[in-house]
Amino acid sequence: MRLASIDILRAVTMVLMIWVNDFWTLSNVPKWLMHATGNEDYLGFSDVIFPLFLFIVGLSIPFAIRNRMDRGNSKSSIAVHILIRWFSLLLIGFYLMNYEVAFDEGILIGKDFWTILMTLAIVLVWVDWEKTSTPKKYHPHFRAVGAALLIFLAIIYKGGAAGEDWMQVHWWGILGLIGWAYLSNSLIFLYSKGNLIVILLLWILFNTLCILFQQGIVEGPDGFLRYFSVLYQGTIPAFTAAGVLTTLLFQKYSAARLNSAYLVLAFLGIVNIAIGLITRPLWGISKIQGTPSWLAICTGIGVLAFILFHYLADVKKKTKWATFISPAGTATLTCYMIPYMVYPIRSLLGFRLPDIFNNGYVGLLVSFVFALLVVAFTGWMERRGYKLKL
Repeated sequence: MRLASIDILRAVTMVLMIWVNDFWTLSNVPKWLMHATGNEDYLGFSDVIFPLFLFIVGLSIPFAIRNRMDRGNSKSSIAVHILIRWFSLLLIGFYLMNYEVAFDEGILIGKDFWTILMTLAIVLVWVDWEKTSTPKKYHPHFRAVGAALLIFLAIIYKGGAAGEDWMQVHWWGILGLIGWAYLSNSLIFLYSKGNLIVILLLWILFNTLCILFQQGIVEGPDGFLRYFSVLYQGTIPAFTAAGVLTTLLFQKYSAARLNSAYLVLAFLGIVNIAIGLITRPLWGISKIQGTPSWLAICTGIGVLAFILFHYLADVKKKTKWATFISPAGTATLTCYMIPYMVYPIRSLLGFRLPDIFNNGYVGLLVSFVFALLVVAFTGWMERRGYKLKL
């Protein structure tokens, strides 16, 4: 069974993610829309978007894995699929993260061309070529060219303030963080057979790690183990575990009565928000610091958002309003990658709208239109079979 609410919630979140990611091109953006700074005890609108996406990843995991099981896939084959998706997210996230700190003057072809080729390489490797009209004999060649491009881009890369750095893991990037959260939750769901108690304990464990890390009781590991620090800190995978838990609770209680499921989930959401607000004086609300209060509040928002969207989309069947943005929910990675082609092309062309269109509320409206155009182009590509698939 596939819930329309999850696809629509994912689509809305992706549109908002593209929108807030475009704020760097604007001036005079209202503070309440922006990310809070590292030392602020504050929750901006932008600080909710990424946690919500992690939560939606968790909502989808039980449906995706059980669908594969129903098709007769073995646990080992599903685990391999999970590992391939995790590695793909890590690799793409690794390149996108290094793009952020690339040193333009030090790169042989410049940062903009480097980024264009990086995006093209990702497309060549991860497009689901079987769904396109391209003859099958060319598919391996496209992927080989994409892989060769990625290697070439790694060789010529220069990063850091003076271009002295090669590609390295400063952090895993947005997609890499999603990859770690997806890996840990998917494997545990798979091998626990979706046991509700196991997932509940997993969610509690990640929340506990977040608290212990915040208190300095658990510290990030050194050496090779530092690459696994996302799991040690607990915050990122906790959002996804909350999504898995929400789906399992919904399935358990809605089987008898839908209102019972709504009441249980509403209680979970409200309690999380209350815990976040109560503990705010202790830890503060901070996305940058990954505080337990931020984790609790955003988890609660995710649970309540699921109830709202499920009622609208799956109960009342109010889905037509989301038709235009639906590609952002079904071709999410494609949608996410398009701006990485647009921004460097715009930079190379020296294109910039008049200042009035990059300022304040007018700029926000123009930026939102840009997000919708990205979704429209994603839909155009998807209808022709060109969709990134991990």
